[in-house]
Amino acid sequence: SSNKTLVSPGGVFEFGFFKLASSSCWYLGIWYKNIPERSYVWVANMRQPSPQFHWNSQNLQALTSVLLDQSKNTVWSTNLTRRCVKSPVVAELFDNGNFVMRYSNNSDPSGYLWQSFDFPTDTLLPQMKLGFDLKTGPHRFLRSWRSPDDPASGNYTYKLETRGLSRVFSTSEDFLLYRTGPWNGIGLTAYRRCHGVDNILTENKEEIRYTFRMTNHSIYSKFIITHSGFFQLLTWTPKVQLWNVLWSIPNDQCDLYVLCGPYGYCDTKTSMCNCIKGFKPKGSQAWALGDMSQGCVRKTSLSCGGDGFIRLTKMKLPDTTYAIVDKLVGIKECKKRCLKDCNSYAFANADIRKGGSGMCDVDP
Repeated sequence: SSNKTLVSPGGVFEFGFFKLASSSCWYLGIWYKNIPERSYVWVANMRQPSPQFHWNSQNLQALTSVLLDQSKNTVWSTNLTRRCVKSPVVAELFDNGNFVMRYSNNSDPSGYLWQSFDFPTDTLLPQMKLGFDLKTGPHRFLRSWRSPDDPASGNYTYKLETRGLSRVFSTSEDFLLYRTGPWNGIGLTAYRRCHGVDNILTENKEEIRYTFRMTNHSIYSKFIITHSGFFQLLTWTPKVQLWNVLWSIPNDQCDLYVLCGPYGYCDTKTSMCNCIKGFKPKGSQAWALGDMSQGCVRKTSLSCGGDGFIRLTKMKLPDTTYAIVDKLVGIKECKKRCLKDCNSYAFANADIRKGGSGMCDVDP
């Protein structure tokens, strides 16, 4: 009911109905219990709020939890199929913020019938996953709220992309806004490494997913995609009772996707585009007007057998969608292979652990 909630065992999270300040409609969701200003981390019916809810508890035993409005229209459902129920079904809220449905005699995570962590909204909590479950199908990604007071689907998404090397993209209406560099064995390049935050990428036959954890589990932390498109890492500071922004992207215009075009790079000190040595602006008039998206072209024609590579440091690696990755070879062997391929325009360490392994970026 509207005045009864479910609290996690340690009192970290609370699950129940709520209203937002600018709305008369009810939502079902999860929030931090002990933070004075409500901070919602998951909303069940973000697309279909209702002036009044009715919780049909009988459906819980039939494996499908349903929210009905006063006209008996379905507002939200777990969409679990009916099956032979050999044990009572229970709903449980954990201290990590995950709301699950399971058989009472099976507490193994692999046996969960349904869990909110499979359906994230705008927030990524520690132990939540971004990416793909190759076995059961869920594609987990974040989508922003429409506004600070409207949980309906907004314009921005944050997704794990797995073509080439795994990395994360931020999009608006399918238009790419920002990308991280690829996973390098330790973290996503272009993510600022923060003390106390462990980044984890798992790639196997069952799943490809990114998650994070805090080394100090008593610290409340979360990633969020804001209604205005910023992806932020926040931690709660009890002394001042505020969320502290550890970092936020995009940080400046250099973070914008393909801002400087092919063979161009953005100098973070000046936020200006430049051409790599040996290249010049393509469309000098457009560059003069501030549009550098066409990038750069060679000053001289490519000499496949005679040209080499120039070393660039402190760079975010190019988009690796079309990269050829061989993690079994070292960087020297990778260089040799790329020199023999006239379509290769760069090479780099794909995994910087234990001396590194190779990757060639190929011009499509």
